[in-house]
Amino acid sequence: MKMATFRGHPLLLNFWATWCPPCVEELPLINRFYTENAAKGWQVLGLAVDQADPVKRFLDKMPLKFSVALAGMPGIELSKSLGNLTGGLPFTVVIGADGQIAQRKMGKILPQDLQAWAALT
Repeated sequence: MKMATFRGHPLLLNFWATWCPPCVEELPLINRFYTENAAKGWQVLGLAVDQADPVKRFLDKMPLKFSVALAGMPGIELSKSLGNLTGGLPFTVVIGADGQIAQRKMGKILPQDLQAWAALT
């Protein structure tokens, strides 16, 4: 998956895993954010730092409307390259329509984070 395919619209990029309780807790908020903001051009991509089988089982139980890709453990290195110095999860990056990083958040997303990010467009 090439990041260039997302250019031209803001992107919320969320690194998560099925074994990470705060990650799982924030996914419904991210899903709602996507539902409410997709028509405004927002894109959301969840990168699962996990194995395929647990992610598939998880998504069967909790379907998400936004795209989810399997990053596996190399996803930690990708998140570090985007500013996640500790490699912890969850980690979220907001990338503007211009392809530049607008925001980063280590830890669980709060509703006020999403409200502030939605105003970036």
